[in-house]
Amino acid sequence: MTKILLLSDTHSYIDEAILKYVKQADEVWHAGDIGDLSVTDAIKALKPLRAVYGNIDDAKARVEFPENNRFMCEGVDVWITHIGGYPPKYNMRTRHIIKEHPPRIFISGHSHILKVIPDKRYNLIHMNPGAVGKHGFHKIRTMLRFTIDGKKIENLEVIEFPKR
Repeated sequence: MTKILLLSDTHSYIDEAILKYVKQADEVWHAGDIGDLSVTDAIKALKPLRAVYGNIDDAKARVEFPENNRFMCEGVDVWITHIGGYPPKYNMRTRHIIKEHPPRIFISGHSHILKVIPDKRYNLIHMNPGAVGKHGFHKIRTMLRFTIDGKKIENLEVIEFPKR
């Protein structure tokens, strides 16, 4: 069983409240708009990190992290990208890949809106953890955590922080 912490849109912000949850995870996944790389350095000092760059990220982040990160976690095919759309409105860049070779979990950030949507057409779960940073229009900062046990995705939980 692997305990996952999923976050996005930190926009250069990390604090001890976030790091408390990082310490409880086996892996941390970041869906882009990292901002300053001190954020990912703080996470990597504690746990393994899988991340993608977002539209606000600079050349340093784009060298360190890919635009798309597709991998297997236990028996689950995962695809993380920052701007990907959501069911049934995937964007032009992701739509054909999802149609031809859908992952089991499709993760995007960018919108700052927490969403977990099953897509029965492609038998996948779309996850957007919202935004955990303090920059943007969102009022509540959010992250997701869940477990992957073999091929099972379980124990999905929303983590909310007080109004920013």
